[in-house]
Amino acid sequence: MARLWPSAQASTLALPYTVRPMSETLPPPSLLLTLVFSAALLAGLLLKTWLASRQIRHVALHRAQVPAPFDGHITLAAHHKAADYTLAKLRLGLLDLMLSAAVLLCWTLLGGLDLLNQALLALLGGGMVQQLALLGCFSLIAGLLALPLQWWQTFVVEQRFGFNQMTQRLWLADLLKSTVLSAVIGLPLAALILWLMQATGGLWWLWAWGAWAAFTLLMMVVYPLFIAPLFNQFKPLDDPALAERVNALMQRCGFTVQGFYVMDGSRRSAHANAYFTGFGAAKRVVFFDTLLKQLAPRQIEAVLAHELGHFKHKHIAKRIALSLLLGLLAFALLGWLATRGWFYTGLGVQPNLMLDGVAGSAPNDALALLLFALAAPVFTVFITPLMAQLSRHDEFQADAYAAQQTSGAELAGALLTLYQDNASTLTPDPLYARFYYSHPPAAERLAHLQLFPSSTKAAPA
Repeated sequence: MARLWPSAQASTLALPYTVRPMSETLPPPSLLLTLVFSAALLAGLLLKTWLASRQIRHVALHRAQVPAPFDGHITLAAHHKAADYTLAKLRLGLLDLMLSAAVLLCWTLLGGLDLLNQALLALLGGGMVQQLALLGCFSLIAGLLALPLQWWQTFVVEQRFGFNQMTQRLWLADLLKSTVLSAVIGLPLAALILWLMQATGGLWWLWAWGAWAAFTLLMMVVYPLFIAPLFNQFKPLDDPALAERVNALMQRCGFTVQGFYVMDGSRRSAHANAYFTGFGAAKRVVFFDTLLKQLAPRQIEAVLAHELGHFKHKHIAKRIALSLLLGLLAFALLGWLATRGWFYTGLGVQPNLMLDGVAGSAPNDALALLLFALAAPVFTVFITPLMAQLSRHDEFQADAYAAQQTSGAELAGALLTLYQDNASTLTPDPLYARFYYSHPPAAERLAHLQLFPSSTKAAPA
């Protein structure tokens, strides 16, 4: 340890302490990561709990009376149902939040992932099979732990408010299909990324990102054609008048799609929706059958015009580009972290330094992927308000486009119907909405639509 004075003979003038290098005064990187991860997890947990508590109080406080902007449009009974439904979901969400944090700690700092990895190493040795087994076993265990709350959400909360249409048998069938598809699609992709991590050197993360990006774009074509039909029936829209109306809208807006389809959403839920899916030639418009029952033709036209607004303003392309960019940054960060021993030990895992005396014979690639997937959400939760704000901006633009192409009044009427039928709260806490809501709160959205006069382009009723 270096003293202030270079010679022992100068001890009578030396100060009674030593000067240590700055690196010696800081905690080791693994401990620092543990502390930062724990602090971020606790901060995020407290923030989410506080926001949910605000939302619960605000919704309960305004339950007794329909807000003035909705008086005459939303019944008091519907307003009560929306408040009670929101409160039930929030309370279940708080339970999920606490359990998820506990499970995360068990996987990381309490050694659950390390225990699973060591058990599979002892059973299978190091190599690709062990790494895929680690990913598969982790996914299976995590899925099983999440099942009880998923079941409760469907068969207790949704059932209580009249939204659930699923049988236990259908729920189990969906679960089985999802599990098999995840294995059939996910394991080959994981094997490819793990191979790239081993075979392509220090820039593996760039190759892995390319594979992930290509897979993401491919799924936009494959999903609507081959995967979605495994869960729902999609039939061509058989209402000639409505088909003529929406075709005229598409031509007026300069859009082409593969077709218009009706999905049997009522098999699972009474909630209603409509969406675009697919990419390029596989692009199609899908209406929930519940939506067609709830809305008038002009309202459906306005809802479709809103979706077209997203394409007109290139929101979909921008979101894909942003997703790919964030993915690139994530892979680059993982590429750096995966070579740091403190990344593993700081999150409760001993890296595979060697197996049977052979250095590097048990790769850490699957461990790195899992640790990154577990830790990243702890930190990215703090950018949630920014992403929500960008989404709300896009929704306002799409609403404006719909009002210009059809009728703001018809879109407002459709939204009012959907708010009531889907039991969406009309009185969210402003701060909660700013943090989480991807769509503007009902009052703001309807006030925005009043700025636009009815379009003369819409087809007659």
